[in-house]
Amino acid sequence: MIRIENIYKSFNGFEVLKGISFQVEKGEILALIGGSGNGKSVILKHIVGLMKPDQGHVFIDGKNIGHLKGNDLEEIRGRIGFLFQNGALFTSFTVYDNVAFPLREKTKSSEKEIRERVLKELDQVGLAGAENKYPAELSGGMIKRTAFARALVIKPEVMLFDEPTTGLDPIIAHTILDLIKSLHEHLGFTAIIVSHELSRVFQIAHRVAMLHEGRIWTVGTPEEILSSKDPVVRQFISGVTGGSLKLY
Repeated sequence: MIRIENIYKSFNGFEVLKGISFQVEKGEILALIGGSGNGKSVILKHIVGLMKPDQGHVFIDGKNIGHLKGNDLEEIRGRIGFLFQNGALFTSFTVYDNVAFPLREKTKSSEKEIRERVLKELDQVGLAGAENKYPAELSGGMIKRTAFARALVIKPEVMLFDEPTTGLDPIIAHTILDLIKSLHEHLGFTAIIVSHELSRVFQIAHRVAMLHEGRIWTVGTPEEILSSKDPVVRQFISGVTGGSLKLY
C-alpha cells in the first residue's frame, strides 16, 4: 500500500533522510521508531505529499505521488488520514465543525449526511455528546480523539499517526493506542505510527522500522526488534524504556 524508494531530503544543507526505503503492506500497522530529529515526521509528510523528496519516490497503492498534480493528487490525499502531533484543531470551531470540516471542503455531502457521519465518528472515538464543545474546553486526550475522528470521517485507507500520545499521561496514552488498535481491527486501514510509547505500540504493530542517522537501520517484527543484539537497537530501546520492555 505504501512504498518508499531511496528517499533523500535535506534542509539548509543538512541531510535528514539519506536513502530511505521501506514498504507497508495493505492492512498492516508499521511502527516507525528512532531518536528525536531523525526525520520520522518528515517521512510522514512525504507520504501525504506535504513535502517532496530531493531524490527518490513515494508510491501509494502503486501511484507515484511525486508525479501527481491537481485532482489526481487530491484524490490520493483523500485516501489518507493524518493525525498530527498536536491535533491541529481549529480553535474557533466546535468539535462538530472540526470533524465536519474535511467533508464540507472536499465532498458534496448534504448537511444531513455530514451530521450522520460526524456523530458516528465521534461515537466511535468515545466523544458522543461532546460535539458542541470547543478545543479550549477539551482535555489532551479529547483533543487527540477529536483529531482522530476528523481523520476517520473521510474513510481513509491509510492512517498516519505522528506521536499520537505526546503530552498525555501514561494511562490516557495507552487509551489512545488501544483506540487505534480497536478501530484498525474494525476498519482495516493501513497505518504508520510514529511514537516513543514503545510498550503499547509494540503490542499493536505488525512490524517495526527503526530510523537511525537518516537511514532505516533495521526492520522486523516487534519480537525480532526486542531480541536484537544490535548495539544501536539495544541502546535506543533501553534509553526509551529503561530496558524493561516486554511483550505480553
